[in-house]
Amino acid sequence: MSKKTEAGPDFEKTLAELEKLVTNLEQGDLSLDESLAGFKQGIELTRQCQAVLDNAQQTVEQLIDADDEDSLKPFEPDA
Repeated sequence: MSKKTEAGPDFEKTLAELEKLVTNLEQGDLSLDESLAGFKQGIELTRQCQAVLDNAQQTVEQLIDADDEDSLKPFEPDA
């Protein structure tokens, strides 16, 4: 159902990699050079995730026509 672009990484995979990196940095066992390299990699991973989220937000906004009141109905769960 989800369409992945060849140029863009998988969001979930990138996020998992970022979470692992943060855990390693938080443990404090890395040298200064390793920490700086990890921080740099973390910034890049964060940017990749943000780009995917921005793209998803644009897609949703294109699908919802703000001028069409019927497309913006409040959610009403089955009672």
